[in-house]
Amino acid sequence: MIKAIIFDFDNTLMDFMKMKRAAVEAAVDAMIDAGLTYKKAEMVEKVYQIYSKEGIEDQAIFDKVLQKEFGKIDYKILASGIIGYRRAKEGTLALYPHVQLTLTRLTGLGIKMAVVSDAPRMPVWLRICGLGLQHYFDTVVTSEDSGVKKPHAKPFLMALEKLGSQPSETIMIGDWVERDMVGAKGVGLTTVFARYGDLSGIEHSGADYEIDDIADLLKIVKKLNH
Repeated sequence: MIKAIIFDFDNTLMDFMKMKRAAVEAAVDAMIDAGLTYKKAEMVEKVYQIYSKEGIEDQAIFDKVLQKEFGKIDYKILASGIIGYRRAKEGTLALYPHVQLTLTRLTGLGIKMAVVSDAPRMPVWLRICGLGLQHYFDTVVTSEDSGVKKPHAKPFLMALEKLGSQPSETIMIGDWVERDMVGAKGVGLTTVFARYGDLSGIEHSGADYEIDDIADLLKIVKKLNH
């Protein structure tokens, strides 16, 4: 009997990479307008090179890029980039199709819900609240809350404890095989791979179920609770 569902957030509920691409491009446009003497495509590439080393959630990304390229920070350019990023980010936060419908119907079925994310606490909550999802979740566990990242068992176990649910009663849905699926299987959760959010083109997820639309999660719950 499924009583609870744990969701990854980025690229499972929200199209994170779409937002990130739009925000970075807007930031670079703003920096060029403020006097940065780089071509847009070249600067965007340099931003992603730093992201690949420091992590996609790096909160000082533009400081680091400017310091690396010029040996100093021009704060007019930095501030322009940050403002451009923030404005574009707010305008491009978007849920995948059928997310709100699915969460609403799961609530109606009495399913408890949680988020387990590797992102820092404040960015996760800003995205959740910015998309109007804050009332759906019984608990949110971020990497700052657990002190570790998936696939470590701790964040999953923390979510289970707060949900009051056993592993056999809980589904984990996410887009990252090595972190979401492997970590969830390690603690005995039923796994659902969000293929619609997968950016790596992986062929074999090893999950119990794979879905191309989050609404299919409702069918899985109903099947397992039949």
